[in-house]
Amino acid sequence: MFLLLPFDSLVVNLLGISITVLFTLLLVFIIVPAIFGVSFGIRKVYMKTLLKVFQWATLRIERGAKEKNHPLYKPYVNGIIAKEPTSLEQEIKEMRRSGSGKALDTPEFELSDIFYFCRKGIETIMDDEVTKRFSAEELESWNLLSRTNYNFQYISLRLTVLWGLGVLIRYCFLLPLRIALAFTGISLLVTGTTVVGYLPNGRYKDFLSKHVHLMCYRICVRALTAIITYHDQENRPRNGGICVANHTSPIDVIILASDGYYAMVGQVHGGLMGVIQRAMVKACPHVWFERSEVKDRHLVARRLTEHVQDKSKLPILIFPEGTCINNTSVMMFKKGSFEIGATVYPVAIKYDPQFGDAFWNSSKYGMVTYLLRMMTSWAIVCSVWYLPPMTRQPEEDAVQFANRVKSAIARQGGLVDLLWDGGLKREKVKDAFKEEQQKLYSKMIVGSHEDRSRS
Repeated sequence: MFLLLPFDSLVVNLLGISITVLFTLLLVFIIVPAIFGVSFGIRKVYMKTLLKVFQWATLRIERGAKEKNHPLYKPYVNGIIAKEPTSLEQEIKEMRRSGSGKALDTPEFELSDIFYFCRKGIETIMDDEVTKRFSAEELESWNLLSRTNYNFQYISLRLTVLWGLGVLIRYCFLLPLRIALAFTGISLLVTGTTVVGYLPNGRYKDFLSKHVHLMCYRICVRALTAIITYHDQENRPRNGGICVANHTSPIDVIILASDGYYAMVGQVHGGLMGVIQRAMVKACPHVWFERSEVKDRHLVARRLTEHVQDKSKLPILIFPEGTCINNTSVMMFKKGSFEIGATVYPVAIKYDPQFGDAFWNSSKYGMVTYLLRMMTSWAIVCSVWYLPPMTRQPEEDAVQFANRVKSAIARQGGLVDLLWDGGLKREKVKDAFKEEQQKLYSKMIVGSHEDRSRS
């Protein structure tokens, strides 16, 4: 028994030295740079190395598939079918001309008109613009994490060894490191904002609050090995305005907040999230709503209006889609944020799915599972564009203004601009959509009758 004591002592000493070295490395290479907002470029070297590995793996898969005469199939990556924007009236007119030779001047119903609605129904089923926005984006090259199309079915011995090595790196090295960083960032956020909250209101408190928030968010960003490129930073949101962005993931918040200082808007939560919210609101005027208040649109609008009217208060960060979309599209913006009359600062966020899928499919994964998937991916790589500020024009209503902002974000981020409500993720299509098509067709027929009677 006494002979084992020196060995036990050696193990304890080695473990202590390892923990000390690890903490020193974290402090020197991650935490301190995060405090001052600098980077040593290690993550970019890591990203370039991964790209070379992914390219080699994809070429190896394709060569192996050809050697075994396996068919290669490359689906269109974003699954988008280009369509010419045409109206119901134009399409039915074209069908009548090509079929019976009659023009739309004929006011009576024609049996051939039903083929238009049949074709539209089949197109909608085959090319569902909504459902496919809530599934993982297809990859052009294998990232050693998942295989999302038929090209990535062939696996050789070398690829299997490489994949196994990747699992060891991600789960045995990166995951513990990232958990330690996330714990550090959240702990500092709660502690720092609580302490700052006891200071009297003034410039000194605002200065400390801003830098505590930025420091902690930057540490959390490094906990995901996030590599972010910010464009046009001169357009960053200013006080008294509203920052609106497309929504792919819950981490959109820390992606933006690690480069700017925002007032958050959201529902009051319990548990750990509630502790963080209560600490943050002591140091910064965030806008939290009780569960019973969220459904009161007038109360929400009044609170937001009061906030933006005070030009000394931080810009509000809002995601008007109300749900996460899979990084290929932008869906309908809720009009509430655009009724206030404040200056809107649009922001476009686009993730690179090669290194990890940032999209949160809340119908499939819980928050804990999602965060685990994030922390065991290779990295989170994204680009952020700050667009010029936009204001509501005199002739615009809130819906038109929201659509104009949405189109600008989609255009800058290379995303598809869709009119559908993201709420269709969990709900059925409203009868109003069906009735709208019925009204259009009815108006077309009735309008022809009226035109004919006047002539």
